[in-house]
Amino acid sequence: MENAVKDWRGRSYRPGPVPADRTRMFLLALAAMAAISPLQYGYAALHARQASGLTLLAIWIACQAAGALPALHLVRRRRLSVRACLAAGAALSGLGLLAAGLTPAGAPALIGYAVLGGLGAGLVYGVCGEVVSSWYPERPAARVGLITGAFGYGAVPLLLWAGIAPGTTSAAFLVCAALATAVIATAARRLRLPPAQWWPDDVDPRTHALDAARLRTSPEAVKQFGLAQALRTRTLPALALMLVGAGAVSVFDVIAVASTGAWGALALLVALNGAGRSVAMRAADRYGRRRVLAAVFGALAAGQVLLAVAVQSAAAGAAGARTGAGDVLPGAAADTGLGAALGAAGPEAAVGSPLLWLGAVAAGLGGGAFYPLLASLVRELFGTERATEIHAVVYSAKAVAGVLAVALALTALTAPGAALLAAAALAALPALATPRLRIPGLPATIPL
Repeated sequence: MENAVKDWRGRSYRPGPVPADRTRMFLLALAAMAAISPLQYGYAALHARQASGLTLLAIWIACQAAGALPALHLVRRRRLSVRACLAAGAALSGLGLLAAGLTPAGAPALIGYAVLGGLGAGLVYGVCGEVVSSWYPERPAARVGLITGAFGYGAVPLLLWAGIAPGTTSAAFLVCAALATAVIATAARRLRLPPAQWWPDDVDPRTHALDAARLRTSPEAVKQFGLAQALRTRTLPALALMLVGAGAVSVFDVIAVASTGAWGALALLVALNGAGRSVAMRAADRYGRRRVLAAVFGALAAGQVLLAVAVQSAAAGAAGARTGAGDVLPGAAADTGLGAALGAAGPEAAVGSPLLWLGAVAAGLGGGAFYPLLASLVRELFGTERATEIHAVVYSAKAVAGVLAVALALTALTAPGAALLAAAALAALPALATPRLRIPGLPATIPL
C-alpha cells in the first residue's frame, strides 16, 4: 500500500487496489439486510395488532437500535471481528424468526424474538453498514442507502405470502428463519473491513475532495468531530429527535395499514419504504441532503393526512350504510379501530379505497428514506472519521421511536383519526426543522 496522502482539509488517505470481491461483499451485505427485514416489518404487520404484540415489537426495536452501537465500537477497534459479529447475528436473527413463527406471544417470544432477535438484527444492521461504507469511501451514503433499502423491502415476499395464504404465516416465518441464518452466515465468511484509511487507487482522493459540484450539495464538515465532541453540540440531539418522530410514524404506518387487511397496499408501502431510500440518496446528491430530507418528512406527513381522510370517509360511509339498513342492534358495541373504520363497509372498501393506496404510497416514500439521509447528514455535519459511531448514537434513538409507535398504535384502537393526525404532526415538525439545521463549528452569525 502506498504512503498516505492528504487533501486540502488535512484528511489522510491510503490509496490501495480495489479487491476483486468488493462487489460481492456489497451484494452479500444487501442480502443479509434483506434477511432481517421480516423481524421488523413482517412481525409488525402480522403480530403487532394486540397490546402484547405491540409490547414485543417495542422491545425488539429497542434491542435492535441499542445492539448496533457496542458492536460497531468493538469492530472498528478490531476487538471483535466482522466474522464473529455476523455469525452471532445469524444465530440470533434465525432464533428470533423461529420464535416469531412458533410462539408469537408469551415468554419464549419475549426472550427469543424481542430480546435475542433484536440484538441479532442490530449486529447485522450495524456491521453491514460499516463494512459497505468502509469499502466505498468515495460514495458511502449511496451504497449504504441501497443496503438499508433492502432492510425495508426484504419483508415484501412474507407479506405477499400472508395475503395469499393467511393460515400459513407460521411456516413463512420458519422459512425466513432458515434463509436468514444461511444468508447471514455466508456473509460472515466473506465480509471483512479494509485497512485503516483505505481509499480506492482508481479515484484521486485530492481531486474528489475538491469536486465543486459535490461540495455545493454536500459541503464538508468544519472538522472531524469525535463522539464526545458531537454529543456536546445541539445538532446531534436535533437529528436524534427527528429520527424519533419519523421512526415512530414509519413503524406505526405498517401496523395501521396491516390492520385494514389491504395486503396489496401494505406490500406497496413496505416496498416503497425500501426502494425510496436509494431514490432519495440520488436526489440528495443533486439537490442537497437537507432539502431532500425536508421533502421526505413532508411526504411522510402527507401520507398520514391521506390515511386519516380515508379512515374518516370509510367510517362515515359505513355508518350511513348501517343506519340506512337498520342493522345495528340497540345496545350493541360499536366497532372501533383503524381496521374497523376502513373495513366496516366490507373488505372491498378497505382494499379499493384510493385514499388508502395514495396514503400508502406517500407514507412508503417518506417512511424509510430518512434513515440513510440522516446517516449521510452525520457525515456532512461531523466528518467522516467517526461518522459511523456518531450515527450509531443517533440511530439508537430508534428505541424511543418504538415506544412512541406503540403508543400511536394503541391510540388507533379507539381513535384512529386522532392517531393518524398525531402521526402527521410528528412527521411535519422535522420537515419544518430540517432546513434550519446548522453545521457544527460555524459561528452563529453566519447565515444558514
